[in-house]
Amino acid sequence: MEKRQLTCIGCPLGCALTVTMDQGEVLEVTGNTCKRGDAYARKEVTHPTRIVTSTVKVSCGAAPIVSCKTREDIPKDKIFDCITAISKVTVTAPVAIGDVLLSDAAGTGVDIIATKAVAAAP
Repeated sequence: MEKRQLTCIGCPLGCALTVTMDQGEVLEVTGNTCKRGDAYARKEVTHPTRIVTSTVKVSCGAAPIVSCKTREDIPKDKIFDCITAISKVTVTAPVAIGDVLLSDAAGTGVDIIATKAVAAAP
């Protein structure tokens, strides 16, 4: 059996979790004080995902870049592929919050969206 120690990020408490596994299967999660801790631990040890944040270049805009993020979690092992794909993108102003800047980033099926508005240059 294998035991993994995690700090939960499911709520502000930051519980110290212990996950007991056997051959890749979660047998038990302890240390959580809410249901989110159990769900977080199971997902983190079997299929970890993350939200990716970055910036995208803007042409003809009042600002040279716009902040962006993945619309939802992507597999942790796709983070660097996603960042590489984002680095190749340039959008033309105006940009609105929620605009899709890149569809299906790095084959994840998840879009990159703007998190800030950028007006066209005067």
